[in-house]
Amino acid sequence: MSSTMPSSVFSAHPTVRPDWLAKRREAALEPDLPIVDPHHHLIDRPENGTYLLRDLLADIDSGHNVVATVYLEWLSMYRADGPVEMRPVGEIEFANGVAAMTASGGYGKPRVCAGIVGHGELTLGAGVKKVLEAMIAAGGGRFRGIRFISATHPDQAAWGSLVLRPAGLLMDGRVREGFARLAPLGLSFDAWMYHTQLGELLDLARAFPATLIVLDHVGGPIGLGRSAGKRDEVFTEWSSRIHELARCPNVHIKLGGLGMRMFGFDVHEGELPPSSEELAGLWRPYIETCIAAFGPERAMFESNFPVDKGSCGYTMLWNAFKRIAAGCSAAEKQALFAGTATRFYRLRID
Repeated sequence: MSSTMPSSVFSAHPTVRPDWLAKRREAALEPDLPIVDPHHHLIDRPENGTYLLRDLLADIDSGHNVVATVYLEWLSMYRADGPVEMRPVGEIEFANGVAAMTASGGYGKPRVCAGIVGHGELTLGAGVKKVLEAMIAAGGGRFRGIRFISATHPDQAAWGSLVLRPAGLLMDGRVREGFARLAPLGLSFDAWMYHTQLGELLDLARAFPATLIVLDHVGGPIGLGRSAGKRDEVFTEWSSRIHELARCPNVHIKLGGLGMRMFGFDVHEGELPPSSEELAGLWRPYIETCIAAFGPERAMFESNFPVDKGSCGYTMLWNAFKRIAAGCSAAEKQALFAGTATRFYRLRID
């Protein structure tokens, strides 16, 4: 993370501390295993600091074999003027420019932003179609879909999230009118919500079986607020919903994001950064539940960097995932670390 990163960055997430992260080093496990990182951000905003291509490449240069990445929207590089609903097209232009830079080969092997996921304002209803078409045009063949965040909870101030969204957003008729424009354009949907809202995604997935959906960050089982100290109770509720969602063949899941504050883990408070063994021990129940429910063919490991960088380094994160997947077959590992993401996001990787 850039040294210009303000101390308040990612107030909903542990602060990134390069000096702290430097206190623990590990060699990459299974260094030849190809990885497609299907969830990261690039940031350059006064309130959020800077995390751009060279910062990401420095993290990727960890000994792991990261061959490609997928960019996820973060309100980055929106257009300064023009119709408000079209301003997010600027983020697609930005990410596609980064992708073109790494496709040149001048930045090493990884093809960064090989797939791009933007923000489409689904509350526009049918009117979102013109936005999506503009994003397709701006994406240089790399634009793959949108994320429309619906995460909201009365306790979210407990983990620093100040963005309150309307409850039941995915049940809104106008949002669904917009959602219906995705599949005809060949676009997918990234969903981010808390475990208490997973019933809404289940209803949506059943209503639109032809639309490919991926649930971010293992479905957000909350570990703070009124859920603090109730991990077993939350796990039972979350696990039930995960198994229901897995019965929808159009739904996939991302395995990661567990470094965020809202999960209630406190590894960022330690004197030393967590080892991959420690992370694997904490994260294993959630990740193994998701893999058992969805199968490797509909599950993909993700970094969620730089957000999760407040809790661990890139090397340790992927080592933890590899420890959790140690009992998987070679074909299962190929799916979890690269194949599922490549197929879901229709990536073209040389």
